[in-house]
Amino acid sequence: MKKNYRLSASLSRFGVYLFMLVITILVVVPIYLMLINATRSNAQINEGISFIPGNNTINNWKNLTNRNFQITQGFGNSLFLAITSTLIVVYFSALTAYALHVYKFKLKNFMWALILFTMMLPGSLSFIGFYQFVARLKLLNSYVPLIIPGIAAPAVVFFIKQYFSSTLSFELIDAARIDGAGEFYTFNLVILPVIQPALATQAIFSFIGSWNNFMTPFILISDPKKYTLPMLVQMLRGDIYRTEYGSIYLGIAISLIPIIIFYSFASQFIIAGISMGSLKE
Repeated sequence: MKKNYRLSASLSRFGVYLFMLVITILVVVPIYLMLINATRSNAQINEGISFIPGNNTINNWKNLTNRNFQITQGFGNSLFLAITSTLIVVYFSALTAYALHVYKFKLKNFMWALILFTMMLPGSLSFIGFYQFVARLKLLNSYVPLIIPGIAAPAVVFFIKQYFSSTLSFELIDAARIDGAGEFYTFNLVILPVIQPALATQAIFSFIGSWNNFMTPFILISDPKKYTLPMLVQMLRGDIYRTEYGSIYLGIAISLIPIIIFYSFASQFIIAGISMGSLKE
């Protein structure tokens, strides 16, 4: 019996490791091929898939910069939008979740149900109305409609609200009130440090979502000086006779560098946030 149990456990462990290996390959191989294609010429890319780097990186970079690819400007614009929208999304979502969790008021359940209902609606459903609303406010070609609407982030509110339900102790809030702390002081200096893993988790997702956002800036922004990095990458396509795919791959690879760096340093907070948010004392 013990031998059969050990054999079954070993097979189960092997199956789990094999599954994780397959998933890892599926995630890593496309990124690796993108980096490889960034070093190859058009002719080499058209020949098919290769796992060996090429020697055309310098020419791809020259083609990239000669096509008015303002990488510094695009990086700055994307970084500004990503940081500001992330700060707004995380802070105001945490503030909303805190109010829904701590305070008792009329229509509280209705507001929570409305947030859950809003999460089920696809964002594209309201895009036409959003564009008309922005146009009437004369905010087209501005970063305002790309930043301010982040205040209303139902998914982030839901995540942080569930995190509050799992980890936040009302005794901590009562202790702060007894010490004479105001509500905003309690939230900013007592509550936010406690929910740091949840904030870091949602900050990562919000940053990546804002950095990769293409459609909304593409519709609202018309000034080339305000183009984000994904918009500049989209402009790398050549004329109808020739497209420099190596340069396109190189531009995409460059646009992914901040995301990879940001995620590699903050992935531990994602794991901690999800793990702690899923446990309930």
